[in-house]
Amino acid sequence: MTKNLSWMLDGVLEIPGALHAVLVSADGLLMTSSKELDKDNAERAAAGMSGVQSLSRSLAFFCDQPGLKWQQTVVEFDGGWIFLISAGSGAYLAVSATTDVDMESITYRMQLIVSQLGKELATSPREGTGARP
Repeated sequence: MTKNLSWMLDGVLEIPGALHAVLVSADGLLMTSSKELDKDNAERAAAGMSGVQSLSRSLAFFCDQPGLKWQQTVVEFDGGWIFLISAGSGAYLAVSATTDVDMESITYRMQLIVSQLGKELATSPREGTGARP
């Protein structure tokens, strides 16, 4: 599956300022990455993104509304952004970008990619990962 999907991840990189993309399983395994990202960095990013989504989900209570569903996490650095969204059951799409990226365009493109892939991106959560749909 990984080689077949990497070309779709490269589609998000058409947005000016987009840098890298990774598709991650809920337990932190790299499913695929954009072609310019080397395997070691892609796997390191995948593991980190799994932790970021888990932490984000655990903080829903902070909004004082029970039952909120996590939608996306955006992390800002002084030199760029990371966008993380759900990509089906047990999968997440993460994209890094420069500070001058059009945030609306990149998140829209990410949603398009996720909707195009549909069932191909959905993965069954592994037992014991605590992944939620």
